[in-house]
Amino acid sequence: MTILNDIPVKDHNKFFQKNDFEKLYIASRENENRVYTDEQLRLLPAIEPSHVHYTEWQVRKRSALRLLNYLKKKDKPFTALDMGCGNGWLSGLLADQTNSFIAAIDINTAELNQAKSVFGKKANLRFMEGSINNIDCKQKFDIIIFAASIQYFPSFDDTIIKALSLLSEEGEIHILDSPFYKAAEIENARQRTRLYYELAGYPEMAAYYFHHSIDSLRGFAHELLFEPGSLKNKLTGNKDPFPWICITDK
Repeated sequence: MTILNDIPVKDHNKFFQKNDFEKLYIASRENENRVYTDEQLRLLPAIEPSHVHYTEWQVRKRSALRLLNYLKKKDKPFTALDMGCGNGWLSGLLADQTNSFIAAIDINTAELNQAKSVFGKKANLRFMEGSINNIDCKQKFDIIIFAASIQYFPSFDDTIIKALSLLSEEGEIHILDSPFYKAAEIENARQRTRLYYELAGYPEMAAYYFHHSIDSLRGFAHELLFEPGSLKNKLTGNKDPFPWICITDK
């Protein structure tokens, strides 16, 4: 497995204006009690039962364990790109896997700084500021992960096409912890998002949150590794709400 020093990332300010989004994002996250102390971050996805988002983190814990078990079964070294890594909790878990190298990228300076502070000593983990659209490297990744992040990318098709160009042979894109909608549901979902941010006091955030259709998957080779509402999950009582999607270039 090739170990990278850094992934070349072009000046992201040439590609997008991130300051407004970052300020809004952090402010809204603080308002939602989604900004965590270093001590809490080290333990995620485990969190105290009294926390307001305890139930949500139970869902994310199960999805993370499914992903980690999946990667362990491959029983070989891998390089992974955690795209939209946020505070880095999942990147930290991935870096604990034997013979792995994890590149973690986000545009959010504040969360990246915390991620570096908490997880930055892991030798096989690199945190970098940037976007998938300005990654400029010849390195190919075995696994590219969008965990609770694909909804912040305006175009699903453009994002996945770019990610596919960064995949190694037989590489995989994994999308976790994000909602997808039937086409007829999207407008109502947009209205709910606008109302949510208006009531929270951050109406501008609605412009940065995107609602992707499950129909978008038809243009790509994909498999649902976890399907909410499937007969199997109904029988087992698993009510986790988000699909786990694997996309390849085959």
